[in-house]
Amino acid sequence: MTVLALSIAIGMVDKAELHLALCDHHTVWADAIMPVLSDLVNWLPYVVAVAFLIWRWRTGVFMASGLILSTLLVQAVKRLVCAPRPLTWFAENHPDITIPLTDGVKMNYFLSFPSGHTTTFFCLFFALCVIGTKILACSQLQTSTKCWLGVLVQLICFALAAVCSYSRIYLSQHFATDILGGMIIGVLSVLIVIAIFLLCKSDIIGRTKRKGSAT
Repeated sequence: MTVLALSIAIGMVDKAELHLALCDHHTVWADAIMPVLSDLVNWLPYVVAVAFLIWRWRTGVFMASGLILSTLLVQAVKRLVCAPRPLTWFAENHPDITIPLTDGVKMNYFLSFPSGHTTTFFCLFFALCVIGTKILACSQLQTSTKCWLGVLVQLICFALAAVCSYSRIYLSQHFATDILGGMIIGVLSVLIVIAIFLLCKSDIIGRTKRKGSAT
């Protein structure tokens, strides 16, 4: 739904107007929080991947594979497209407009599409959603409890991915189109890894079969 809504907004609203509408509402608290959310990409994925590798190696391999694949894909597309970042694009196309910036944030000027941060965030949280849902499905909880916990896990993962990704627009590091591209690549990367695991008949959470169970 978010991909559809964002696609409609991108198709109907002028690029400059849409960016300003999404980032032109700076507040003191948001200026403090958004850089922190954006910088999560520098350490959180690695901590999560290593933690899963220690807990259950197959789960760790699943997470790490998604993150590596998404990074390779997004960096390849960035260099093929070589799109200017908002600061450069506005300077070239709308020099009369000054976009709002956040103090202390180092601005980038090129390789805008797609957003690498968004790709990583959606890959990470979508993979966590898959893992969490899988763990719940294999638990001994009642079916109704599994259902509402599963929905809760999905909502939390999506909300975190969306908010962290929005920080890139707020900080004027990316356009909405960059975020959309990152979302698609991040989710697609996880789906590709899931398909590989299915082809290899490997369980994402690495369950050990009970003795006497069917092979």
